[in-house]
Amino acid sequence: MIRMPSSLGSSRHRRRLLAALATVSVAALLLTGCVSWFRAPAPTASTSKPTGEKVAADLRPFYSQVLTWSSCSSGFQCTTAKAPMNWKDPSQATIELALIRKPATGTRLGSLLVNPGGPGASGYDFIRDNLDYAVDSTLRAGYDIVGFDPRGVGRSTAVDCGGAAVLDHFNYDIVPGTPGTDSWIAGTEQVNARFGQDCLDHTGPLLQYVDTNSAARDLDLLRAVLGDRRLNYLGYSYGTLLGASYAELYPKKTGRLVLDGALDPATTDFMVTDTQAKGFESAFRAYLANCIGSSACPFTGTVDEAMTQTGQLLDQLQAGPLSNPDGRRLGANTMFVAIILPLYSKDNWTYLDKLFEEVRKGVTTTAFLLADSYNDRDSNGVYSSNSTEAFVAINCLDYASDSSIGTMRAQAAQLGKDAPVFGPRMAWGGTSCAKWPFPATRVRGPISAEGSSDILVVGTTNDPATPYVWAKSLAKELQHGHLVTYHGEGHTAYNKSNSCVNSAVDDYLLNGTVPSKDPEC
Repeated sequence: MIRMPSSLGSSRHRRRLLAALATVSVAALLLTGCVSWFRAPAPTASTSKPTGEKVAADLRPFYSQVLTWSSCSSGFQCTTAKAPMNWKDPSQATIELALIRKPATGTRLGSLLVNPGGPGASGYDFIRDNLDYAVDSTLRAGYDIVGFDPRGVGRSTAVDCGGAAVLDHFNYDIVPGTPGTDSWIAGTEQVNARFGQDCLDHTGPLLQYVDTNSAARDLDLLRAVLGDRRLNYLGYSYGTLLGASYAELYPKKTGRLVLDGALDPATTDFMVTDTQAKGFESAFRAYLANCIGSSACPFTGTVDEAMTQTGQLLDQLQAGPLSNPDGRRLGANTMFVAIILPLYSKDNWTYLDKLFEEVRKGVTTTAFLLADSYNDRDSNGVYSSNSTEAFVAINCLDYASDSSIGTMRAQAAQLGKDAPVFGPRMAWGGTSCAKWPFPATRVRGPISAEGSSDILVVGTTNDPATPYVWAKSLAKELQHGHLVTYHGEGHTAYNKSNSCVNSAVDDYLLNGTVPSKDPEC
């Protein structure tokens, strides 16, 4: 399963890439010169009054807490909420959940909680750094826009696997040999097992409780302490699974939920990978069709010939990695990550031109800039988030996968048929969590959320990361799901200059009006 870049591969990543690929020197400055927006907040009198609803006795201390908001940056307010680490035993220990909000500029309807995806992306950073990208001015007028870091993520009580050196080994080391051989599988499982043990050693008991259902229970707690009787929510990418999970657990407490770039909760780990492989291969073919024939294109011939050349290049990098000046080596996996990131948005396709042009000359600069951006790593080796650690920890609890060699080889063969170039590079997912410290706890299946309010599901027809078929499936599974289709490229659709999608989402969130039929934007 491909990890969604933090903030959806959104404006933060686009700004990074636009600058990074203009000149290397400017890129190095931007990637290392992180600006800290957080200052010691000055206490204010702003508080949120909890709803005061009846809950079990052991949950009352959490649901009755009063949030005190402090000024943090450019009109934002910040606070921290307490939640049970283990919802089945609230007395066991507590964790912290970090929140940030931008108060409504007009007549306030309530709070709108926003999740940017991942899993592992920081909703706090997303709202602070990308408010205009997250929601349009219409929604900012009607709602307090609230970003939060889910359990295990960012400024909340977070998963920690040991720091930059551990992450560099996990993200960039190359397991020798041919993928699929017994020795390669054993070596890959050993790398993943070591990473899991590092995560347990540094995170402790929390590592067992960062699953999506626990995060959905946190979401209900946040709703209540913000003072909202019903949840109003905008979830992107993985955030759609979190929102759907909430609706399944608390259907009567759903207000207005928008799920953009939907995941299908009924899909297995392998089917997620297979569908994503086909989605990314389709997006890459669309890039090639747009590229071939232009003066800057590094490919000639047909799209099929260019696909073959790409597969051959990845095979060459697996057998003979290129050296980077900082000592890291560019192997097939890191190159694949570098290819993946620009495919999240058509605006970034031209960066693939430079990537392939350089690598063919033995130059690794752009490849590592792209891979590092994907991994939230700057050129000094500093990771700006724990997105990789949280992604692995959450998914290993959410997805049960078969790690038997026979099954993985059969799945690899299927991936090779369905997506001949990208599929083999996304195979062997069963090695990821085979020796994770804790077993998966989520039971995969359709979510109907019987008795919920209307829920809006947005899908993009050529979304490589969360393919359109998932949005169609989720909208059908939900008892009160309504599909909004965007015919276009890229990951997610709302607030991307499409007035049809924006109108449908805004009308729903502000007025509760759902389209009478799919508007087919």
